[in-house]
Amino acid sequence: MGGMDIAVIAFVVLVILVLFAGIKTVPQGYRYTVERFGRYTKTMEPGLNLIVPFIDRIGAKMNVMEQVLDVPTQEVITKDNASVSADAVAFYQVLNPAQAAYQVAHLENALLNLTMTNIRSVMGSMDLDELLSNRDTINDRLLRVVDEAANPWGIKITRVEIKDIAPPTDLVEAMARQMKAEREKRAQVLEAEGARNAQILRAEGAKQSAILEAEGQREAAYREAEARERLAEAEAKATRMVSEAIAAGDVQAINYFVAQKYTEALASIGTANNQKIVLMPMEASSLIGSLGGIGAIAREVFGDGQPPSSPRPRQSTPRTGPAANSSEPTS
Repeated sequence: MGGMDIAVIAFVVLVILVLFAGIKTVPQGYRYTVERFGRYTKTMEPGLNLIVPFIDRIGAKMNVMEQVLDVPTQEVITKDNASVSADAVAFYQVLNPAQAAYQVAHLENALLNLTMTNIRSVMGSMDLDELLSNRDTINDRLLRVVDEAANPWGIKITRVEIKDIAPPTDLVEAMARQMKAEREKRAQVLEAEGARNAQILRAEGAKQSAILEAEGQREAAYREAEARERLAEAEAKATRMVSEAIAAGDVQAINYFVAQKYTEALASIGTANNQKIVLMPMEASSLIGSLGGIGAIAREVFGDGQPPSSPRPRQSTPRTGPAANSSEPTS
């Protein structure tokens, strides 16, 4: 092999080495920084890229996909001096590979410490009750603070989530007792409100019932008074008519009036509770005879010019019983 052959082989090898040194391939989801004599010059995008062989070199290979940062458990002292354990998870993405490569060393460790310190700051400014009930507020505040701090590094913090907040065991037991007492108080309040509402409803019902009963009694009294008034008017009218008939010399009217009162008196005597033995004319002829005698007296009083006729003697019928030996009353 002559010197010419050796030179050709050496040239071919040199060309291959130059090609390998000058052609670079960047995978999807990554960005490569290019340094020339140690100084940053540009950022290579995914695909085939060319650099100056033996002068430019690859600096940092940055992953621009969204990444997860697991924040370990740490102790936090709340505003009311309660000690709790909390852990979290953060999601971030590299937006500027050059800043992420050259503005901060050990990017992941820097983000981890930044997140942990801000968790202690944010959670330490809150009470325990607020801490346990406002996780969304804690997440929003952490996201805003950590993203603002990581912005100069070309990093975008997309999410910060608190995974767990664990108070001490004795504090958990105290909270359980407090929750139980609160629930019992609520139950008693609800029961008292139910009893009060039931009493109010019963009182309203009794009130409505009393009102309706009073209205019914008033209506009944009104109707009863109206009936008594009409009865009195009818009786007064009947009395007036009888008086007018008597004044006109109608004997039959006074006979009717006296017979009616006589019959009502007998009915009252017969229905009295304190009467055991009643002496009364039971024959219709005796009652008619009495009425006839009364009519004769009326004719004599009003002076029709005729002497009164002697009343017809009444025939009494023998009766058995305690009243058989008693004499009958006369008109």
